[in-house]
Amino acid sequence: ARPTLGSSFMSRATAALSRTLSALRTSRGSAGIFAHGRVAAAPSLQRQRRSMSDTKNPDVSSVSSVGFRLSRSGRFSGETDPLMEQFNASIGYDKRMWKQDITGSIAYASALGRTGLLTAEEVAKLHEGLKAVGEEWEKGTFELKAGDEDIHTANERRLTELVGSVGGKLHTGRSRNDQVVTDVRLWMRDEIKSLKGHLKSLVRTAVERAEAEQDLIMPGYTHLQRAQPIRWSHWLLCYAWQWKRDVERLEEMEKRVNLCPLGVGALSGHPFGIDRHALAADLGFDGIVMNSLDAVGDREFILEFLWFSSCTMIHMSRLAEDLILYSSAEFGFVGLADAYSTGSSLMPQKKNPDALELLRGKSGRVIGQTVGLMVTVKGTPSTYNKDLQEDKEPLFDAADTLRACVQIADGVLATLTPNGAKMQAALDLPMLATDLSDHLVRKGVPFREAHHVAGAVVKAAEDRGCTLDKLTGDDLRKIHPLFGDDAASSGPGGMWDYEAAVERRQTDGGT
Repeated sequence: ARPTLGSSFMSRATAALSRTLSALRTSRGSAGIFAHGRVAAAPSLQRQRRSMSDTKNPDVSSVSSVGFRLSRSGRFSGETDPLMEQFNASIGYDKRMWKQDITGSIAYASALGRTGLLTAEEVAKLHEGLKAVGEEWEKGTFELKAGDEDIHTANERRLTELVGSVGGKLHTGRSRNDQVVTDVRLWMRDEIKSLKGHLKSLVRTAVERAEAEQDLIMPGYTHLQRAQPIRWSHWLLCYAWQWKRDVERLEEMEKRVNLCPLGVGALSGHPFGIDRHALAADLGFDGIVMNSLDAVGDREFILEFLWFSSCTMIHMSRLAEDLILYSSAEFGFVGLADAYSTGSSLMPQKKNPDALELLRGKSGRVIGQTVGLMVTVKGTPSTYNKDLQEDKEPLFDAADTLRACVQIADGVLATLTPNGAKMQAALDLPMLATDLSDHLVRKGVPFREAHHVAGAVVKAAEDRGCTLDKLTGDDLRKIHPLFGDDAASSGPGGMWDYEAAVERRQTDGGT
C-alpha cells in the first residue's frame, strides 16, 4: 500500500493554521485586515465609494454610474479586495497613453457609425465628448477617481459623465484586449519618430566633427593596447555607422509596429461587421493584424523595440567607455565640457565624467528591461493574459531612458574638446611595425616571413636601446637583405611618418 499522510498530521496542520489566523485577527482588531476572514476596505476608500454611489447622474446608465466598476459585469456580486484593486490597476503608468486612447476611441466611434450601430448624432456626441476629455488631459485638469483601473476605464468613465448613456455604446464589440494594444502601437509609432530624429541628430554631430577634425591622428587600440595610428575622425565615424544602423532598425521596426489590431474584440473577432481596413486607415496604420488571436496576444513588436533599445544602449555604453578613458589624465585625448561633468563633494580638484558613466550604467537597466519582459512573455499561452499588462512599464522606461541617453550623448559629443597634441604624443613607432612588414611584402616576401622579420627589427631596437627610426638602412639589411633605405626614412612620407602610415590605408572603410 502506498504511504499516505495520517489524519492526525492533517488535523494538527489545520489546527495550527486556525490558531495563526485567530491570533492575527485578535492583534489587528475586529475591523482590521483579517476582519470577517477577508481583507477589509480602508475606511477612506469605503467613504469614497459611498460618496460615488450617492452621486447619481440620471442620464448615466446603471452600469457606468459606478465608473470604477466598468471592468466588472453582473457576473460579480462581491466587493473587490482594495489591495487587489491596487495590484490590478495600471492607471499609474498607462495614463501617459491618454492621447492615443482618445484618438483610438474617436476612430472607433466613427467605425461603429459606419455599421449603423450608432446614429450620426451619437457619433458626433461621442466625438465631442472624447475631445473634451482630451482637453482636460491636455490642460492637466482631468481628475482620476477611485476605480479608474486603467486609462481606458478612466476615459470612458469621464466620457459618460459628460455625454450620458450614449457613452456606454462606445465599447460595443471592443475589448480592452484590442484597445490597449492599439494604444501601445499608436504610442510607439510616435516614440519611434521622435527617437529617429534624436538619433539622426547624433549621427549628424559625429559626421560634422569628423569632417572638421580630419587632421588629428591618434593611437588606435586593440585589447586596450596601442595598435596602429588612426584618424580621430575615423573613430568618430565608427560610432556614426553604428547609430545609422540603429536608425535603420527603427525604420524597419516601424513597418511591423504600424499595423492595426483594433476591431477584433477580446480574441475571436468583431460581431457587427466593422470595417477594420477603414478603421486602420482612419488611425494612419498601414494595414491590419490579420489574425485576431495574434492581434491581442502579440507583444513581439514591444520586444523588438526593447531589443533595439538594448543594442543602441550597448553602442552608447561603448562610446562612453572610450570617452571615459580618453578624458582621463592618463590619456588626455579629450576634454569634457562642464555642462556634462560634475565635481566631488570632498575633492575640489575633481571633474568627473558622470554623464558618460550614466550612459554606461543605464545600458544595463535597458538590457534588464528587455530580458525581464522576454521571460514574462515566454510563459504565456496564446491570446491575451494579464501577464501582458507587465509590458508597458519596461517599454516606457526603456524608451524614456534611451531618448534621454541619445540626447546626452549628442550633447557630450558636440561640446567636447579634442587635444591633438596629447593624441600625437601618445603615438609610438612600434605602432608602425606592420608597415615595416608591408614594405617587405611589396618586394615579394611572404607575409608570414615579413611579419617575423618586422618583429625581429623591433627586438633589435629594444636590444640597442634606441627607437626604430634610429636604425639605418644597413642595420635593417643585416636582418633582411631586401630592406631598402626608404624603410629607414623618418621624413615626410617615409616609413616612420604617422600621416603617411594613415594615408597608406587607402581601401574603402580604412582610416
